[in-house]
Amino acid sequence: MRDQRLSPVGSDSPSISHVIFDLDGTLVDSCAVCIDILSEIITERGSVQSIDPIGARTYMSRGGLDMVSGLLGDACGDPAEDLAEFRARYQVRQTPVETLFPGVSDGLARLRDAGLTLSICSNKPQILCEKVLEDTGLAHHFTVVIGGQHGMRPKPAPDLLHAVLSHVDHPPEACLFVGDSELDHAVAVAANIPFHFMTYGYAEPGWAPEQGVAFHCFQTMVNAILACTSTSTHA
Repeated sequence: MRDQRLSPVGSDSPSISHVIFDLDGTLVDSCAVCIDILSEIITERGSVQSIDPIGARTYMSRGGLDMVSGLLGDACGDPAEDLAEFRARYQVRQTPVETLFPGVSDGLARLRDAGLTLSICSNKPQILCEKVLEDTGLAHHFTVVIGGQHGMRPKPAPDLLHAVLSHVDHPPEACLFVGDSELDHAVAVAANIPFHFMTYGYAEPGWAPEQGVAFHCFQTMVNAILACTSTSTHA
């Protein structure tokens, strides 16, 4: 994997001033909540099948229809109707703060304290993005939250990222994208935005980005951003 610096000393490119985050698999481990909701549906439909919590993780970045139909299995009826039911249940389900990946809350606060602005770019429906951020106490960290919505294609199409960039006062070269999947990497590279890959998320096993830097720990990733930003400030 090629190392991609945020803001090399002596470079004419601006330092990073805005960080764009994916949500599920990057900040929040939503897999258990999704499994709980879908398991309820399976039980109510009289099935005795169970969802493998390990195998379920790779479904989290495939889009709602694929996730619901794949994890419901034989209990799936009409995929579109089942997805609507799943999302309706999700909307009234409290997202536990414990679903945050370690270091996320403190790490976001450190980035904001350093003067960086933050946003969300997620395929999760807009209303669910906002709910999860409120439930987990993260909402106040973000100046812009863009989730899936009518008229915008999901990542890796550029629509959602373009919407984020249109709402923030930062050019793409002053932004950084932090995500956990192939979709996040693809959309960041297409926009020429540096990419940080969180290995604990929902990417296919063994996948690694061709461009970007991989991190196993959120706080280590934050340290790298702050160290580079500090270096740039004093260069």
